[in-house]
Amino acid sequence: MSDPADKKKLATYQDVLDAPPYTVAEIIAGELHVSPRPGTPHAVIASALGGELYSPFGAGRGGPGGWTILDEPELHFRDEVVVPDLAGWREERLPIVPDEPFLTLSPDWICEVLSRSTETRDRLEKMPLYASVGIRHAWLVQAKSRSIEAFRLHDGMWLAIGVYRDAGKARIEPFDAIELDLARLWAKTPQPTRASDGATYYQFEGP
Repeated sequence: MSDPADKKKLATYQDVLDAPPYTVAEIIAGELHVSPRPGTPHAVIASALGGELYSPFGAGRGGPGGWTILDEPELHFRDEVVVPDLAGWREERLPIVPDEPFLTLSPDWICEVLSRSTETRDRLEKMPLYASVGIRHAWLVQAKSRSIEAFRLHDGMWLAIGVYRDAGKARIEPFDAIELDLARLWAKTPQPTRASDGATYYQFEGP
C-alpha cells in the first residue's frame, strides 16, 4: 500500500501567485509550469496579430466587430490555470470584461505563439485542455516557419482546417470575414534561417 505522503502534491493558485516576477505561471493537470516571459520575436508576432484582429473585430473598423479580444488573459478552468497569448470571446458572451484578476468563461478562440521552450506543452497539454472546455477555434502560430495552423472543434476533438504560410493572404476561421495579410505578422522579425525553416506539426485526431 502506497504512503499518501508519497503522492505528488497538486499545485494550487497560491503557487501561481508565489511564482517569480516576470514569469508566466500556469497549472495543467495539477502541475505548476513556470516559464520565462516570451522572447521579442514571439512578442512582436503576438502583438501584430492582436492588432490585425482588433480593429476589424474588436472595434468594428473595417470589419464586422462583435468580438472581445485580449492579450495574455489569465484563464481558470476548474483547477487549471493557463495564459494563452491571445484569446477572443464573441461579444454576446463577454460584452464587458469584468474587473477581476482572471476569467473563468472559456473563450470562443484561442491562439498560442509557439516557442522552443513551450511548444510541446502548448500542443500536447494545453490544446487538449482547450478542447475539453469547449473552445471552438484555435490557432497555433509558428514564428520560425512563419505559419498559422488553424483548428476547429468537432465532436470534442480538434479538426485541422488549414496551414497558412509566410507572406500569403488568407481567410481563417473564425475571422474569415476579412482577408488577413500574413506578411504583416512577420514584417518586424528576422528572416528564418535554413536550420529553422522546417516546422513540426502536431496531427490532432479527427472525428
